[in-house]
Amino acid sequence: MKVLKTKLEGVKKIILDPFVDYRGEYVEIYNLNGWENTANYVKFVQDDISVSRKNVIRGIHGDKDTWKLVSCLHGEFYLVVVDCDVQSNKFAFWEGFIMSDKRREQILIPPLYGNAHLVMSDSAIFHYKQSSYYQGQENQFTYHFDEPLFNIKWPVRREDVILSKRDMEVETIEESCNKLMKERDEKTS
Repeated sequence: MKVLKTKLEGVKKIILDPFVDYRGEYVEIYNLNGWENTANYVKFVQDDISVSRKNVIRGIHGDKDTWKLVSCLHGEFYLVVVDCDVQSNKFAFWEGFIMSDKRREQILIPPLYGNAHLVMSDSAIFHYKQSSYYQGQENQFTYHFDEPLFNIKWPVRREDVILSKRDMEVETIEESCNKLMKERDEKTS
């Protein structure tokens, strides 16, 4: 296993070491002893998967407390990680990673970073370990996948994207700020 830094502070790329022979492949994706040498400050408490079809984008979601360790168990997806900490001098910076069941890499995502993924194969299984228990979407932040401030370059035509209701209805940062300013102005008039 190799651990590499990325362009984003605290985000790490982990390259796994699969064993391959004539029978197939064996890959260890998590070992507490090995993990303590990688990021001993993170304790994972929950594992989740999402299974999606081609052109589905899930996210951009995150929260202030949760570390995530993302893997691709089947298929291929494009993972985007965004610095969503408004106090950070790298707020709105993002990095993209192509993940697949052939590459055997993981991405460690700190709290206050959002993540989203676009399924590029016919279907894909997105696996992630979390350092806190899921508390519901009302306890997360959500940004539009096409947020103009982030300027993410998605490898898909916009008209082909499939989104959840949650991800479709989220406002852009500008729309949200304009709405708040309008409400403030109405209260002071």
